[in-house]
Amino acid sequence: MKKQIISLSNKPLLIMLWCGISISCFAQTKVASVFNHHMVLQQNTQVAIWGIDKPNTKITVSANWNEKQTTISDKNGHWKLHINTIKAGGPYTLKVSGSSNVTLTDVLLGEVWLCSGQSNMEMPINGFPGQPVIGSNEIILNSDYPQMRLFTVKKNMSNNPLDSCTGIWQPANPETAGNFSAVAYLYGKILQAKLKVPVGIICSSFGGTRVEAWTKKDVLEQINFEYKKNQNPTEKIDKNDPSVLFNAMIHPLVPFTIKGAIWYQGESNISNASQYEERFSAMINSWRKDWQIGDFPFYFIQIAPFEYGNQVNAAYLREAQLKTMQHTANTGMATTSDIGEKNCIHPAQKKQVAERLAYWALSKTYGFKGFLYSGPVYKSITVRGNKVDVEFDHAPNGLTSFGKSLNQFTIAGADQKFYPAKAEIIKGKLTVYSENVSAPVAVRYGWENYTEGTLFNLGGLPASSFRTDNW
Repeated sequence: MKKQIISLSNKPLLIMLWCGISISCFAQTKVASVFNHHMVLQQNTQVAIWGIDKPNTKITVSANWNEKQTTISDKNGHWKLHINTIKAGGPYTLKVSGSSNVTLTDVLLGEVWLCSGQSNMEMPINGFPGQPVIGSNEIILNSDYPQMRLFTVKKNMSNNPLDSCTGIWQPANPETAGNFSAVAYLYGKILQAKLKVPVGIICSSFGGTRVEAWTKKDVLEQINFEYKKNQNPTEKIDKNDPSVLFNAMIHPLVPFTIKGAIWYQGESNISNASQYEERFSAMINSWRKDWQIGDFPFYFIQIAPFEYGNQVNAAYLREAQLKTMQHTANTGMATTSDIGEKNCIHPAQKKQVAERLAYWALSKTYGFKGFLYSGPVYKSITVRGNKVDVEFDHAPNGLTSFGKSLNQFTIAGADQKFYPAKAEIIKGKLTVYSENVSAPVAVRYGWENYTEGTLFNLGGLPASSFRTDNW
């Protein structure tokens, strides 16, 4: 067969062919990749719906809870509008009409949460090879929750922001839950049981990643991060290149309307703990700016104790996370100082992690009262001779060790030399002292890579590692 060759000099023909290809890309109405059957939309608000079609095409989005909105696609075929949602319920049908029709069925209205981070968020109920989630078999067996929907964003990286991602919404059941994030699933299950409304959980996580990879380029530049984008198109992208995970795994979700976010990350940043608070806070606030729904709640997990080795001290990263909670609006931190594993960076007790996150959400976001939502947080010290009394927030009825030995404390004088200290809890009050320090000025608790947390409030929530100095 004779091949047809088009000359490069035939510019009009090339232009016509290009235009034909361009228009054919929008031959039908499409919604963004996060919209599909079985999804959950945030209740009682205005939710964003967007997609592509032929340029300058009228788009109508109608829902059978008696809602309809229209817009016109722009010159590039992109369109976006907002529709009003009512109180939780369903299933409903959502219809998008343009140059063609898209109908999405089994749509629920309820609460939608984004869950992100590195491997401890990624870790599925089935566990990692050789690393289990405690109670996984029972969790999976009893995971048939038709009012709970799960969406996993497929791992991806990009040097430029992407408009789409890969994933589908699935009802929670024993066939779908096992490979879903354990922390995200268990968090959603608690909310669904307590709120008694549908819950949608979007998990976008990638193991072994730094916070910089989840933060957009211009935000990193604003905090004087030396942003070196990979300019060689043939060079492989690394998952920890700046912004590549935001571009590929967060940007495609914006602005899908959410209630809030939970986050489990930090292990990969222990080597630059002094910069983590600034970068983590910048990431949180930039996500909020992109979503344009205000300072939505952002709850995160403090990394658990683990023996990283002598090169670093992860207590500084845990401190940076604590400071982020204290200095960034509408955030909360679930402490895991009591459930770390010395030789495994993926603690098996994911149920406790999810519960502690849910306490924050149920109290601060949904207004439930009468229970503690945070572990003790260091407040102040009072020196009495050779003894130091330590005060805490979030311990209204005092402290307890539940019978465990309080051997994680050190104490120092003005010479800044720390010695192992004795600690006592008397009528809920903590006192720390050492015979080696006659005039103490500073106390530290759990200030090393691996420590077994033994300090709790009476609600059973552990205290974060802390230091009273800034040496």
